[in-house]
Amino acid sequence: MSHLNNTTKRRSFKHLDVRERYQIEILLKEGKKPKEIAKVMGRDRRTIEREIVRGSVRLLNSDLTYSVKYCADVGQRRYEEASSNKGAGLKIGHDHELANYIEKRIKEDKYSPDAVIGEIKAKGLRFRAMICTKTLYNYIDKGIFANISNKDLPVKRNKKKRKYRRVRIALKNLRGTSIEERPAHIEERGEYGHWEMDCIVGKGGEKGAALLVLTERSTRQEIIRKMPDKSQASVKKEIDKLERKYGKKFTKLFKTVTVDNGTEFLDSKGLEASVLVPGKMRLKIYYAHPYSSWERGSNENANKLIRRFIPKGTDIGKLTEKEIKRIEHWMNNYPRRIFGYRTANEMAKIVVA
Repeated sequence: MSHLNNTTKRRSFKHLDVRERYQIEILLKEGKKPKEIAKVMGRDRRTIEREIVRGSVRLLNSDLTYSVKYCADVGQRRYEEASSNKGAGLKIGHDHELANYIEKRIKEDKYSPDAVIGEIKAKGLRFRAMICTKTLYNYIDKGIFANISNKDLPVKRNKKKRKYRRVRIALKNLRGTSIEERPAHIEERGEYGHWEMDCIVGKGGEKGAALLVLTERSTRQEIIRKMPDKSQASVKKEIDKLERKYGKKFTKLFKTVTVDNGTEFLDSKGLEASVLVPGKMRLKIYYAHPYSSWERGSNENANKLIRRFIPKGTDIGKLTEKEIKRIEHWMNNYPRRIFGYRTANEMAKIVVA
């Protein structure tokens, strides 16, 4: 069984209770480490570590030196104080159902605070209280929630847009078609079937197993495929599989694909040629300018989402197809602000219909 740091698999989740806090105190006195305690109690290691920090006190020893020890009573008291902060004076009020929903979505389902609040509003979910995204970020910063902290959040974006200077550099793939020749209407994202494609590598770099990631420009729908290596042959093989899977529908669903100038994508003729109808072009490949990742911005953003589950250095070869499908499913059902918090799958039903 492969090891995946983060998954979208649903788990039951509840706060530590006073009995568990006493258990932590006893196990610490026995010399157990947080990782060992987590295993004994069936809890996440970070939950145990945060609880130890919460309940730690500085004690004066008989020799007038100080030591730091965990006290279950202190941990319980501080937890209750934090829980009471969800009451009077805070917009979240006494709505623990909302607090638990937020904690689960962020900690277990890897949602951003904005996605959580957006989903609640888009689906019309009913809670006794309601807060905005900015307030939620503030609550997390202040430690209002017992089971989530800034460590559980995706990397915060810099709201100030990065300025790019367009540099025209000759393509090293002289046989390919430049993005400059791509029809203007594709830039408008109004038509389904125009994709961006990239590879994600893990442990072993260019020579190890890799993921082929395709992002549809109008809906942000994702297709993720595992490859044994980052080679032209492996990339072509996955596109061939997609053509065989969709058959006659393929040319309607996959009209163009924009890629960078990585060597794995340089066989434009092979990628464009149909395996079902010899001599027929199945799609058109366009090459972005070198060092111009913004020309495949949707693809780059998708890769960042994937990295929430597959950190750099992960051995992609050990990931199962089930794990990869779970990530793909998560991405296609993740509420997106750009679509009024509709998901990519919901947008596809609208655009393709």
